Amino acid sequence: QLQLVESGGGLVQPGGSLRLACTASGFTCDYSGIGWFRQAPGKEREGVSCISSRGSSTNYADSVKGRFTISRDHAKRTVYLQMNSLKPEDTAVYYCAADIHDKMALWAGAYEYWGRGTQVTVSS
Repeated sequence: QLQLVESGGGLVQPGGSLRLACTASGFTCDYSGIGWFRQAPGKEREGVSCISSRGSSTNYADSVKGRFTISRDHAKRTVYLQMNSLKPEDTAVYYCAADIHDKMALWAGAYEYWGRGTQVTVSS
């Protein structure tokens, strides 16, 4: 069983930065692609970024390109999402998810395992 736990959310002013972390456990985590998703109230879950199992490939939604950076540390079994130049529209619950088939997709249906999420609020 693969388990994911997100951390690092919080309240930040517009233009500020946060770094989210997704720590994985379970025998398949090292071979899984990891994605970050977000869901704002009243909106559908949106794919934000993903990284391949080896960390050699990344993908980003247009809305976050140039502002967010995804990376992973295999030794720590952790995937990070560095979020810079945050905007109020980035406010959402952020989830990480694992895809054991490493498809590098930004749609939720491609992922088999999910964390419980961490709240990010961008407000002055």
